[in-house]
Amino acid sequence: MPRNPSARSGGRKEPDMPVVTMIGGGQLARMTHQAAIALGQTLRVLAASPDDPAAQVTPDVVLGAHTDLDALRRAAAGADALTFDHEHVPTELLEKLIADGVNVAPPPTALIHAQDKLVMRRRLEAMGAPVPRFARVTDVADVDAFAARVDRPLVVKTVRGGYDGRGVTLTDDVAEARAVATRYLADGADVLVEEKVDMRRELAVLVARSPFGQGAIWPVVHTVQRNGICVEAIAPAPGLDPELRDAASRLGLQLAGELGVVGVLAVELFETVDGALMVNELAMRPHNSGHWTMDGARTSQFEQHLRAVLDYPLGDTSVIAPVTVMANVLGAQRIPSMSMDERVHHLFARMPEAKVHLYGKGERPGRKIGHVNVLGAAGGSVEDQAYVADVRERAVRAAHWLSHAEWTDGWSEHG
Repeated sequence: MPRNPSARSGGRKEPDMPVVTMIGGGQLARMTHQAAIALGQTLRVLAASPDDPAAQVTPDVVLGAHTDLDALRRAAAGADALTFDHEHVPTELLEKLIADGVNVAPPPTALIHAQDKLVMRRRLEAMGAPVPRFARVTDVADVDAFAARVDRPLVVKTVRGGYDGRGVTLTDDVAEARAVATRYLADGADVLVEEKVDMRRELAVLVARSPFGQGAIWPVVHTVQRNGICVEAIAPAPGLDPELRDAASRLGLQLAGELGVVGVLAVELFETVDGALMVNELAMRPHNSGHWTMDGARTSQFEQHLRAVLDYPLGDTSVIAPVTVMANVLGAQRIPSMSMDERVHHLFARMPEAKVHLYGKGERPGRKIGHVNVLGAAGGSVEDQAYVADVRERAVRAAHWLSHAEWTDGWSEHG
């Protein structure tokens, strides 16, 4: 089909190459732009600031807010597809873009399930997908009624807007749950309460789906969370029962199909202590749990997302190494005096195998400023605990060095 030329101001673009607009200028858009370059494309981004990570690297930037219909229309003009770095665009604005003829991927009818936890829980429950027991909270009496019904520790959540642990509180008792719900309600938030799941660990399954209906799936990964933030992803998940692995993969593809997802879908899961799965969260965009694919899979999640929203045939998702570990680089509580450039220099001198991805973000405590991927050597096995532990240690050591300018093993080049 004929393609629309880019409306960007810097330079010319081949008129037969597609234009994809991504709403949001964060690190996900930045890494999607990297994938677009290899495909001969330029990713257009709607960014809040020229300092946003993606706005630093793409020449095709529209500045504006994701809640501003005019800005959305300017960003969508001439694009073959409009997609997302985050899920926060109001669905009523997306419906207006669709009425304008914009190809929104994923469509708002799917995206709402990543925006609204209550809508998601109700839809998944109706589909028969495994979810924790839950209830809507409009008054603290709803917390008491739910607590009496489940007789378990409670998790109180805001229905919309939470990420990286924000808007999610694990409570120790009903009194605390009441207090948290009261605070959220007083802030004007819609509130959800659900049972705390007795889990062995957290998993994530990443799938992609095209408008044609083709699906692709990467191996299920084990994610490690700290203070609500993903700090590690181990791919594939070690020690995962094959039947549970296959069930997670089928569930990911089922949800993508039934919800009408176009693009990448991340399904965050609990592996329970009794060997079952429960869905925790959904994300309809590239996701932290898939950053390992940039170096550890034949097709990264970012390239695959572009393929999917443009209805290209999807890429090979097989792994390159027996194990790949992604470790997030988080801003330290005390920002090192050593520059990031010098930290990268020292890291490469000691660990030339580390694959570094920095986001162009200023350092502040707890902020995601990059990630490191480390691939295990050929011939290893995900079922070899010592092998997996070695890859994990190296990835965590590299990420910690970039965050703190300190080696976790006490090593010094001057020692």
